[in-house]
Amino acid sequence: MNKVTKTLVGFAILTLVFVFSCQKKNNKAEDTILEGKATVYVDETILPIVEDEAAVFETEYDAKLKLVSKSENEIINDLFNDTARIVVLTRTLSAKELKAFKSKKITPRITPFATDAVAFIRNKTTNDTLIALQDVIDFVHGKAVPNIKALVFDNANSSTARYISEISGLTVNNQKNIFSFKTNEEVLKYVAKNNGMVGVIGMNWIFQPPLDLQETVDNVNVLGVKGINETNYFFPTQDNLAQGKYPLARHLYIVNCQGYSGLGMGFGSFLTGERGQRIILKSGLVPEQIPTRKIKIRNTITTEKN
Repeated sequence: MNKVTKTLVGFAILTLVFVFSCQKKNNKAEDTILEGKATVYVDETILPIVEDEAAVFETEYDAKLKLVSKSENEIINDLFNDTARIVVLTRTLSAKELKAFKSKKITPRITPFATDAVAFIRNKTTNDTLIALQDVIDFVHGKAVPNIKALVFDNANSSTARYISEISGLTVNNQKNIFSFKTNEEVLKYVAKNNGMVGVIGMNWIFQPPLDLQETVDNVNVLGVKGINETNYFFPTQDNLAQGKYPLARHLYIVNCQGYSGLGMGFGSFLTGERGQRIILKSGLVPEQIPTRKIKIRNTITTEKN
């Protein structure tokens, strides 16, 4: 082997080493448990609370979470297409979905962290602030209900549409006098301006609306709901959710499919930790675990002067 050949071989080896090292560096995860960047796909019906949690998480740690708001069906599709690895949903994964992940040798970490609710709303000018769940089911099935002119959903693929479909035993899509927009914000604005409409939204949007939406929220009434075969109406208050009285309560879950110790694990631990649970409590939703309260008792001695 002459000198020129040796030089070319040496150069080729160095090039391969450089390329390999670059690939190794590029393949390295962008995040650890408490550092780096990650994208979190969030069910649009619960976006406000996740935004609050993410904002505090980012101030506590050297982390940046990009929140992508989508409908439930879109998020599930992204999860199975490997587009999404960290998602926040209003339901856990089904046995069929877990089996599909198992076939891909992925074990999702599913962690409940709060209780939210599906809420019904009407225009503020409507005096009637009560609604029976049976009336909603009858309306979905095409029956005439005097106090419901139309049902308005945020999205045909949303968790609220799926929730009412499951209760009704009939898919709400394409039914008479049932309409869908794209977001909860659009539902709030439409119901606030139109009498006789009953909006179906995530309660989190009432508890924590964006500042520019507060005036709209002030122009709608949240309805008290009577469950099937029940006699009393209950509003979706924090107390009623905690006591299990409100019939349309639902758990919130973070689903982590990263497969390594990344921000999905860190954010999930934060959500279920004391700081994250206090944020839930303050938001008006119900935390999975009620944060402890520390009470300081001070012994004071008073003296009376004669």
